[in-house]
Amino acid sequence: MAKIVDPDLLEQGTEITITPGVSGTITLNAGSGDLVAADGVTLQCIYSFLKEEWLTDSTLNKYSFPLVSITEESFELVNNWQWGDSNTKTYIRDAGWAWKDANGNSNEEWTNITTLGSFNNSADKAYYIQEVGGTPSDMVYSDAVNEPVKIFGDAGYGDFDYRDYFKIYLREEEKSYDSYNLLTEQSLTALTYKKYAMPLSNALDIKTQDDDAAVVADASGFYGDVDVSYYSAAQSRTIGSNSYNFHVIIDGDFQEAEYIYTKIQYLLRQTGDINSGGTAGAVRGDTADELLEFIGDTLRTKYVAGHGGTYIDNYNTDDINRLEFIDDTNPSTPVTFPYTATGSFSFNDNLVNDSNAQYWMYFTSIGASAFGTDDAILVEDASSNTISGYASAASIPWTFDYDGNEQGGRTKATNAPVTVVALGLDTAQYVKTTHTITRATGQTISLVAALERNYSNPA
Repeated sequence: MAKIVDPDLLEQGTEITITPGVSGTITLNAGSGDLVAADGVTLQCIYSFLKEEWLTDSTLNKYSFPLVSITEESFELVNNWQWGDSNTKTYIRDAGWAWKDANGNSNEEWTNITTLGSFNNSADKAYYIQEVGGTPSDMVYSDAVNEPVKIFGDAGYGDFDYRDYFKIYLREEEKSYDSYNLLTEQSLTALTYKKYAMPLSNALDIKTQDDDAAVVADASGFYGDVDVSYYSAAQSRTIGSNSYNFHVIIDGDFQEAEYIYTKIQYLLRQTGDINSGGTAGAVRGDTADELLEFIGDTLRTKYVAGHGGTYIDNYNTDDINRLEFIDDTNPSTPVTFPYTATGSFSFNDNLVNDSNAQYWMYFTSIGASAFGTDDAILVEDASSNTISGYASAASIPWTFDYDGNEQGGRTKATNAPVTVVALGLDTAQYVKTTHTITRATGQTISLVAALERNYSNPA
């Protein structure tokens, strides 16, 4: 069946029961006749049916009429009439209503929430909050929304007033997220008993890498240490040559952007506190603002209302050129690193097993300086630290500010010939190799040191 809009499809005693009296009731009977609970019936149709019945039913027209029509999307339940039960209210579509007392004051007010756009699956269900930091409530029915929501109850009927806030969410596993802040988006000062339409939709999310079970199990080690912290004080981060402030910091655990995104999306569907070590207090996941979005293959952070910009610490260096950050002061303007070439050193076992083994990267020749002379220049990484250190792992990443590095008079945005040397004591002989850093990521520089057989330093 479909939503009932024609009063000819309603019949007393079947789809609808009208019980007149000092306190009359109108009850909708889902599952009877043409009325299906999930499809419902418009309030305009109920109103029209009641008018027809009052004209022809000599019992009913002895009583005052139950409804006042303000518009086809707004009604008032009057003259001591009530809906027969709580289920009846959930079957009403396309309009809000107020239940008025004899003095014209509202006992209750209900608004209608209707979403525009499609849900990926008819089983997908939206949820909402009615105050900042509130506990979410599920919509009664799955799929696109057309339901009443109670926004006001006087002292005898709930004693609350939620007419100043409403935010709806759609967050399903491995699907795109959507939300809508009704009063903010539609520039409303207060809600009333009428229909409000708003966009809300989702689709399969091709950037999500795993389902919840895999994220929880973390069998591949992609997710366990990825987390997010919210801070009460600004956290400064350097991007290029400038410093920027952020209040939300994601720890990416050196994972690829898609895995960071997958874990964060998982956290944003959790009912508990997702603030991992930040100073801004508890943050409930399923009502927290979204933190990340993909634009093609570029991962962009988002501005978080009530907090500020979002930054990612410990990202995979090969992703540096596809990351964009929204800071505290420019919610609509992303900040990016200058193009950064990235790569890794690949050290053989003789170097890795030698606790004294170190490596250095020099410019092969730049300006008046060259490797093999006293003026040789150590190359700096994208954070202006020299590229050198202990060969303590088989693979060690490096970065290079391809567009900005001007060491020794280097011309920016040009290829950089470098010489890399490494030397240990007990197991690694001296090794040297050359490489040209290009405008690319994932460049590998291999250093294979021969086994040291003759070093001796008797105690």
